[in-house]
Amino acid sequence: MTPLSILELVRVTEETDARGALDNARDLAAHAERWGYNRIWVAEHHNMHGIASAATSIVLAHIAAGTQTIRVGAGGIMLPNHAPYIIAEQFGTLARLFPGRIDLGLGRAPGTDQMTLRALRRSPGNAENFPQDVLELQAFLAPAGPDQRIVAVPAAGTEVPLWILGSSNFGAMLAAELGLPYAFASHFAPDLLLPALEIYKSRFKPSEQLDRPYAMVGVNVIAAETDAEATRLATTQQMSFADIFKGARGLSKPPIDDIETYWGPMERAQAKQMLARSIVGSPATVRAGLDALVKETGADELILVSDVYDHSARLRSVELIAESWGIGAG
Repeated sequence: MTPLSILELVRVTEETDARGALDNARDLAAHAERWGYNRIWVAEHHNMHGIASAATSIVLAHIAAGTQTIRVGAGGIMLPNHAPYIIAEQFGTLARLFPGRIDLGLGRAPGTDQMTLRALRRSPGNAENFPQDVLELQAFLAPAGPDQRIVAVPAAGTEVPLWILGSSNFGAMLAAELGLPYAFASHFAPDLLLPALEIYKSRFKPSEQLDRPYAMVGVNVIAAETDAEATRLATTQQMSFADIFKGARGLSKPPIDDIETYWGPMERAQAKQMLARSIVGSPATVRAGLDALVKETGADELILVSDVYDHSARLRSVELIAESWGIGAG
């Protein structure tokens, strides 16, 4: 059975502040652990009032401390925002605290706007150094050599597994060249999913970390007792995408009965294009959708975004997905 994992957005809602969002993320992780999910990841975003995962390594420590076995990681760290040495220190420390449970997914997008990028003291041109930065980071996580003068303490020797994240062909080519696992963000960039996976699998070169391609596919999945209820829950995410196109990012909003009253024709077309691979419905509908996605892509793992406003409804969605897929016992 193809493993299932979770990409947690750490959403701040109209009823929950940042602390509540962080505690809900930890609770979701413990719940996912009980239900047999493989890993839970959070992503680096900055200057977004509705997402509380900016200090990603600290959020991961909070989540990992509330769980026992589930893998915890970044999906991902936007490496051009940081010195590789600092990221090695942070994730090496996490690996010492939670041995064998930490993943480090890496992206080259800024995860924010250009003004905030300047506040981070980073240049947009840093993205051009992404391949070299990945190699530098990997070297700092490897065992230190006898004459190595700059050592990432306590990271050296932890060999935290690296992943390359992508929403285009660039990440697929880099992951293949470096022999690293690859995660594609089809939960918001569905068009290039199949071409990127083909590039990754056909060009993959074995490495010390990985001897064969390993591809993880991101997908929006929302489950409820009925198709109608799941469709209603999904309006929270649809509104979030519509707000992006309106230039009005804000807090997560409760679901509504008719999404057509919220967005105009342009926002509707743009959001539906980005959400084209979403799987929303009853357990039977979700199972059929996941089966079809695995068959179409040959994914080694699926990482699910279950963007549901109410925390209890989100926990139930995670349960129903697990039950439909035949993992976990509650």
